[in-house]
Amino acid sequence: MSQKVAVIGCGVWGRNIVRNFYNLNVLDTVCDIDEENLKKVTEQYSGVKVTKDFHEIISNPEITGVCVVTPSHTHYKMVKAMLEAGKNVYVEKPISTVAQEARDLSELAHAKGLVLMVGHLLLYHPAVNRLKMLIEEGALGDIVYAQSDRLNVNYFKNDRSVMWDLAPHDVSMISYVTGKNPVRVISAVGCSSEKNAIMDITHIGIEFEDGVIGQISDSWITPKKHVTLLVRGTKATAILDDTVPENKLVIYDNFIKDNSQNVKSDYLEIEPLKLECQHFISCCESGKKARSDGDNGFMVTQILEEAEKMMLGDKVKKLDEVNFALSRTKK
Repeated sequence: MSQKVAVIGCGVWGRNIVRNFYNLNVLDTVCDIDEENLKKVTEQYSGVKVTKDFHEIISNPEITGVCVVTPSHTHYKMVKAMLEAGKNVYVEKPISTVAQEARDLSELAHAKGLVLMVGHLLLYHPAVNRLKMLIEEGALGDIVYAQSDRLNVNYFKNDRSVMWDLAPHDVSMISYVTGKNPVRVISAVGCSSEKNAIMDITHIGIEFEDGVIGQISDSWITPKKHVTLLVRGTKATAILDDTVPENKLVIYDNFIKDNSQNVKSDYLEIEPLKLECQHFISCCESGKKARSDGDNGFMVTQILEEAEKMMLGDKVKKLDEVNFALSRTKK
């Protein structure tokens, strides 16, 4: 059966997903509440239907897969509606900001035999997968520590906090490359540079299985982009810098000074988002679970929910008001 995909949400990131599914010849419909966004879709993508009513997607039996790219606080209701309608779903991260909701969605997908995939994009990054292979081969020795820094400027700040916007990438990536699940949050601190309820700088310490320690720093206010993953083993340390055009992955000997080795790009430099979209289509066709499935989404949401409670305490309850204020803001 040929796949037909609909994308709900055509904002800044949604446009990239629309482009990829169109280039993969499966894009059927784009849904958005903004007339200008839909007008751009019509102008750029011949033959693609547009609508402002997501119910048209639910009622269309020809649409087999739906990509939800709406603000995170809308994910639960939107994804649940699509799953209940029998649609396979690819939802942008985070799957939810509430662990119980994430668990419910994962269980619903399992019960219905549907694909539920979360947009943990870096699990599809060629350099990240090359690092995972090196770790599995023992090139670094036993893993003891990982550090992910994701610092940039965001002028929109339309998510619950920078942690919910960026840290799903960090948690899922560290767990993926090391093969260790997160066990507990050790520390969590954050800051709002605008003195409101939305944190735009966060630092989280996490214990993973086998005592591996992970440190995650995320920022929406760093003028110079900095995106690195450091993984320390008992023999060597790897640094993956995703801001450089080449030599993204370098291995350093722990015991010999100035002894580093560039990992040759013996992998195809394909856009990670294209690979992610291809993976969703493949899962829809085969029925296999996605690499970043609902269980993976639940794992990430659970650890970030714990971090937020540690970071904010009773202030977490006040975020419901912030979410309501954001309900009219597109991603």
